[in-house]
Amino acid sequence: MARIALGLAYDGALWRGWQTQPGGQTIQDELQKALLSFTTEPVETVCAGRTDAGVHAVGQVVHLDTQAERKLESWVRGLNTLLPDTIAVQWAHPVPDDFHARFSATARTYVYVLRNSRVRSPLTRTRAGWVYQPLDLHAMQKAATRLLGEHDFSSFRSSQCQAASPVRHLQVANIQQHGEFFIFTFKANAFLHHMVRNLMGTLLYVGLGRQQPDWVDVLLAERDRRLAAPTFAANGLYFARVEYPESYGLPGTDAHRAFIDHLGLAGSGLVAF
Repeated sequence: MARIALGLAYDGALWRGWQTQPGGQTIQDELQKALLSFTTEPVETVCAGRTDAGVHAVGQVVHLDTQAERKLESWVRGLNTLLPDTIAVQWAHPVPDDFHARFSATARTYVYVLRNSRVRSPLTRTRAGWVYQPLDLHAMQKAATRLLGEHDFSSFRSSQCQAASPVRHLQVANIQQHGEFFIFTFKANAFLHHMVRNLMGTLLYVGLGRQQPDWVDVLLAERDRRLAAPTFAANGLYFARVEYPESYGLPGTDAHRAFIDHLGLAGSGLVAF
């Protein structure tokens, strides 16, 4: 029995999230169906992070155990011929039995792409969030810095979150503007259910002038989800990168470059990011 790690990218717009469900229509269901055809045996998969409905990925990592013997290139090209156009394997790599896509990860990075324009765009409706009121970049950046470090993020946690602890270490909370696009980057050891979308809602309240940047301090101290802003839309959220100890030898991912390439925004000015 061999353990294989796969790197996945997917457009989550038409899917009900990662995790398998009785009614199907999830990324995991489609991948395992393709694996069954490819390996001729039932295969269970474990992912680095369970994305919600509508959330995209350019750097999801999955591991599986199989008796099938295939060339690494075949794991990529063979599976991709069996997967729908909205899901694609990016790489395959053998890993030792102690590797676990979720528990071996040391950090995860999410990127949120937001379009700030008076008029909505049908071309980015499933690829970017949208706010039509003007946003204050400096205010949002000041609020974001207050989120850095190890905190109890209960105010940014879904009521359905099953994590044993609400404490997380947020290492990066960066916001940059490129024309009408705002790019939010969040990196942490791990994230709570809906945490990034809840952080987005709060930062946008600050950007819209509804709250001041130090409101973040109150939310962290109160640890009460009811006090924070509503959960923001899923359509601009990308699971960009998972980091593992170098000893596993997994392919590196330039998270920012990857999501720019997948969005087809190479000529938009975002390449400088």
